[in-house]
Amino acid sequence: MSIYVGNLSYEVTEDDLKAVFAEYGKITRVHLPTDRESGRPRGFAFVEMNAETEEDAAIEALDEAEWMGRSLKVNKAKPRESSDSFGGGGGRGGYRGNGGGGGRRY
Repeated sequence: MSIYVGNLSYEVTEDDLKAVFAEYGKITRVHLPTDRESGRPRGFAFVEMNAETEEDAAIEALDEAEWMGRSLKVNKAKPRESSDSFGGGGGRGGYRGNGGGGGRRY
């Protein structure tokens, strides 16, 4: 399982996150997504810990905690919803059939 950490300062580093979460158990992975164009962090991260009980303790202690001038949002990460290339499931791109309605309004 993985922990979602949101509302992070753009100055945060993986080492910062490791230092904070290490208080609650062994960290197995930290992923800090960055913006493709600017290269700076996007304001959220994912942290994986060795045991679910450690993750639960970290979530309980850190959700809504003030850190680096921000109120953190910490919870269990939800699995990414799959989207196929022909579905209409709200993903970007994909096939948009021309099936009546939704056309231009004059």
